[in-house]
Amino acid sequence: MTLRDELEKTGGWLFKWRSYLPLIILPILLVALRESEYLERIVGDFTEDLFEGMCVTIAFIGLSIRCIVVGYAPKATSGRNTKGQKAETLNTTGMYSIVRHPLYLGNFFIFLGIVLFTEVWWFVLISILAFWLYYERIMLAEEKFLQEKFCGTFLEWSEKTPAFIPKFRNWQPATLAFSLKNVLKREYTGLFIIIASFAFIETSGEILTEGGLNDSFWPMSFVAGLVIYITLRTLKRKTRILDVEGI
Repeated sequence: MTLRDELEKTGGWLFKWRSYLPLIILPILLVALRESEYLERIVGDFTEDLFEGMCVTIAFIGLSIRCIVVGYAPKATSGRNTKGQKAETLNTTGMYSIVRHPLYLGNFFIFLGIVLFTEVWWFVLISILAFWLYYERIMLAEEKFLQEKFCGTFLEWSEKTPAFIPKFRNWQPATLAFSLKNVLKREYTGLFIIIASFAFIETSGEILTEGGLNDSFWPMSFVAGLVIYITLRTLKRKTRILDVEGI
């Protein structure tokens, strides 16, 4: 087995378990959170608040990228399936006209915003390296699947479209109309993960470094996010309100 084949095989395995494997970094995060209030002690509350606002903005830029992709996505593409690779059509317009893996680009910004929020430089570096090694293998496995299924069409598209850094001059409008229902149906989990992650980092950091909570904003945000998550999940599973014809 060649090294590329081995990486692609590993990527297929990581793809199936990608929803759970990031939890491996949790023990390292708990260690890092003991240093999480360092920025506040050095530069003060106001500057730290600005930095945290920047982190939240970065994460929601990532979520916005995912929402744009999913809102224009054809049936059986750009999903959160974990059982295996699936694509009935090859997306080459919209976000897919400027980058081959826009969902993973969105994931990167979400992940970057969250890890920066810890304010621990060494944890940020470890996390970014782990993200790259992790998703590089997933992208290799995904592209092998697409190449085998779509052959020349995939090769032609991949030659002019970068894998991860967008090439904006390639932009072509999406062929489908934007569907807000599709976004609500498929991205409510991402919204909750972002809110829950920020709430966990902030509250855990304050408890570990200061012995208690100083602010109720993130705990209240977590409750609000949980309500939104339960509501949209219920609508998705128990009703047809979020159903979109052909999706």
